[in-house]
Amino acid sequence: MQMPATSETEMRAANANEDGLRHDWTREEVEALLALPFNDLIFRAQQVHRQWFDPNEVQKSTLLSIKTGGCPEDCGYCNQSAKFDTGLKASKLMEVQKVLEGARRAKEAGASRYCMGAAWRNPKDRDMDAIVAMIQGVREMGMETCMTLGMLSPEQTIRLKEAGLDYYNHNVDTSEEYYSEVVTTRTYQDRLDTIARVQEAGMNVCSGGILGMGESTSDHAGMLMTLANLSPHPQSVPINMLMQVEGTPLGKSKEVDPIDFIRTIAAARIMMPKSVVRLSAGRENMSEETQALCFLAGANSIFVGEQLLTTKNPAVEKDQRMFDKLGLKPMPAHRCPSAV
Repeated sequence: MQMPATSETEMRAANANEDGLRHDWTREEVEALLALPFNDLIFRAQQVHRQWFDPNEVQKSTLLSIKTGGCPEDCGYCNQSAKFDTGLKASKLMEVQKVLEGARRAKEAGASRYCMGAAWRNPKDRDMDAIVAMIQGVREMGMETCMTLGMLSPEQTIRLKEAGLDYYNHNVDTSEEYYSEVVTTRTYQDRLDTIARVQEAGMNVCSGGILGMGESTSDHAGMLMTLANLSPHPQSVPINMLMQVEGTPLGKSKEVDPIDFIRTIAAARIMMPKSVVRLSAGRENMSEETQALCFLAGANSIFVGEQLLTTKNPAVEKDQRMFDKLGLKPMPAHRCPSAV
C-alpha cells in the first residue's frame, strides 16, 4: 500500500529537537522570512511573542566594562582593540568591590540583569578568583549575572558554572561568510567552539550580532540561521546596531536601514521563540518610533544606563519616559527561560 506523502509540517516536526523548536533552518528560508511584507512579518512575530512572553514586559539589563581597552583582537567595530588608534585608554581589571557597587546602583535603577565585560581575547587564570567573586556578589543581590570575557578554556568554563554564572555572552557578530571582513584574529569556528563549551557546561548562552558593518541582508539571514540552528537556542539574543567609532575600520560604514533592523528583530523572535531578544547597542541613535516597532516585533530586553562599555546609551530618565508612553513594565529577574 502506498504511504501518504509526508507534509512539510510533519517534516519540520521530525526535525525539531526535544525542546519542540526548530534547529534546521536553511539560508533560503530565513531570507524568505526577512522578505515577507512588513505587516505580515510583524504580525507573525507578535503572535509568537505573545505565546511565550508578556508582550508588555521588557527586561532591563546594565552593562559594565570591568576591564577596558588593550584587547589584542582586531574586531573592526571595536574601539577597545589595541590595533586601532581611537583615543581610548586601556585599564586593568576593576576591583571586585567597585564592580559590586555598580551592581547595587544598577539594581536601584531597576536593572534585573548585570552584565560584565572584559576586553580580553581570553581571561588569564590569575584573574578568575576576582571574576568568581564578582559573579557571586551580584547573585547575592538577587540579580541575574552575565559575563563576556572572550574565549574560554574548559577549566575556566567549569569555574564560571560553579560560581553560578547565569549567562555567558559570546556573539557570532555576523554571518560565517562575512566574518573575515570584520575580524581576522580568530575564526568563526573559534566563536562556535566557545559557545559549545558554555552549552556543554549547562550555562545559558547570550549570543547575537551586529548590523550595519557593510554586510548584506543575506548576511543577516546567515547570522540568524547560525544562532537558530544552535541546540539549544541561545537563551538571550542581542541584536546590535553598529555604533560607529572614529578610528575603527568600520567607523564610516553605511548605516543600516531601520526597517531592515526591525525585520531582523522580528525574524529572531520567530526563529527563537523562547529566547529573550535584546534591542541592544545603537538605541542612542534610534527614534522612539523605531524602538517601539522593535518591541512590537518581539524585542523584550534592553540595556539601561548612559554607558554601554565605551559607547553612549539613552539616559535612564529618557528610557523611563518611553516605557511610560508605551505602557511597558520591567521584567523581574529570573523570569527568562533557562538552559537548566
